[in-house]
Amino acid sequence: MSYLELRQLALGYGKSNAAVDKLDLSVEQGELISLLGPSGCGKTTTMRAIAGLIDLRAGSITLDGRDIGRLPPNKRNIGMVFQSYALFPHLNVFDNVAFGLRLRKVDDKTLRARVEKVIAAVGLAGFEARLPAQMSGGQQQRVALARAIVIEPKLLLLDEPLSNLDAKLRVQMRAELRRIQRELGITMLYVTHDQEEALALSDRIVVMNAGKIEQMAAPENLFRQPRTRFVANFMGFENIFDYRDGNLHGNGRQLPFDATVPAGTACIGWRPERVIVGAGAYSGTVLSRGFLGDSVEYLLQTPLGEVKGFAEARCATWREGDTASFDLPSDSALFLPV
Repeated sequence: MSYLELRQLALGYGKSNAAVDKLDLSVEQGELISLLGPSGCGKTTTMRAIAGLIDLRAGSITLDGRDIGRLPPNKRNIGMVFQSYALFPHLNVFDNVAFGLRLRKVDDKTLRARVEKVIAAVGLAGFEARLPAQMSGGQQQRVALARAIVIEPKLLLLDEPLSNLDAKLRVQMRAELRRIQRELGITMLYVTHDQEEALALSDRIVVMNAGKIEQMAAPENLFRQPRTRFVANFMGFENIFDYRDGNLHGNGRQLPFDATVPAGTACIGWRPERVIVGAGAYSGTVLSRGFLGDSVEYLLQTPLGEVKGFAEARCATWREGDTASFDLPSDSALFLPV
């Protein structure tokens, strides 16, 4: 049996349709698993159920060999870091981190040693006397993380903890999260809608759609070989068209695709960076252009619908309303059976 087991999990709110339906998931001890998907796919609902914040309609949750599905939250020994951090504004860093240990009646000597250890682990040694209002968003996020791990939980749940940070700080903090997780050997379940974040952090990624798991794989495999149209689109294959009888189909139109296509292919997709604007057998009208430094991103209106592609900045002269050619290279295409 895996360290964390979700079996035939069914979840919902009130009398509404199920938000999660017959979900099975196994997590090994020490793994960092990301639940990835759009809003409303069931990822946060699943996490809240594991934490004990939502009652199960059906199924079971087992953690370290113990069925916790009907236990109250305070009996599950699970830590959680929220998007808002939820720090106590009147308590300094030391007391925020120590809060859970004091509730557990840990003696003062042990409490101080454990708090100092985790404060150092998250890189905040010397900040013990500061209040949350005196700290940056990234520092507050580290305090929230320290408070969650100081109780030595069997499992740590993180619900979009980096979404309130600016882009540069998000990159720094996800590297810190990965370092801390590796050093302490904590099993983590991480909820995000950001594919880049999931790819950078995870041992495995679970892509969810409409309360079900569409695909679960290591980041590299998921990025290169998504198995369904939904996963492909979510992982960056934004140009996806149906394929039949040697033609690409979209927008009620069709265009020939002269390439060897595997038997059973139902649709073909390309990442925008693989669609070359300025050369090729196809053409479209420029709807928008975005200068990105070394390259220019184009959105084209084509017979198949909208196509997103790129051109090198030094030769990207097309403006809104211009006609531009583009190529859909077969050697960078994703062939999907469904």
